[in-house]
Amino acid sequence: MVKNNNEVPINGLYDDEGRIIDEQVAEGRGENKAEPVEEAVEVSLSKEELAALCKESVCPGCDVFKEAESIRLRALADSENVKKRLLRETEELKKYAGESILADLLPILDNLDLALAHTDNLSAECKNFVIGVDMTRKIFLDAVKNHGLEAVQAAKGSEFDPEIHDAVGTVQEPSLGDNRIAQVVQNGYRLKGRLLRPAKVMVNKL
Repeated sequence: MVKNNNEVPINGLYDDEGRIIDEQVAEGRGENKAEPVEEAVEVSLSKEELAALCKESVCPGCDVFKEAESIRLRALADSENVKKRLLRETEELKKYAGESILADLLPILDNLDLALAHTDNLSAECKNFVIGVDMTRKIFLDAVKNHGLEAVQAAKGSEFDPEIHDAVGTVQEPSLGDNRIAQVVQNGYRLKGRLLRPAKVMVNKL
């Protein structure tokens, strides 16, 4: 059969003798074989290798590198500061976790102190009761001391300190020096070194 130059094969190709062959047969013979496609090779780099590659790509002396290095150092410094601040706040939170509870217990100590302050001229029958109140106060004070509570130094005749004392009034006593505590109205307390409540006092003014 002679191949007609004007004939277009519908579903196949002509062979050397002008016969129409199937496309699948042609693929088997290699006549319509596609070129092999190379598979993409995935490259895996560690963080250190990637950082080294970036440094090699950027000139160490150029402004871009200097600016990037400055930003990186500032970010590291900010991160360290945040870590230190969070650690400090966590430690303070643990240290003063019982502050509000102990502050609510202070009125109990105040009432026990007031009860013991008015024990003059009592009968013999009441003395045993006073002894019981005093023992209760000591036990309660020892219990709160185990949690870091301690009394603020405020004694009659000592110098007034506005950092730990709260002046509720003034008096004039010639026997005391100026700016000296004349009377302790209410005891003050610290919790692990932090002032929980200042001592309320009367100050002598000459």
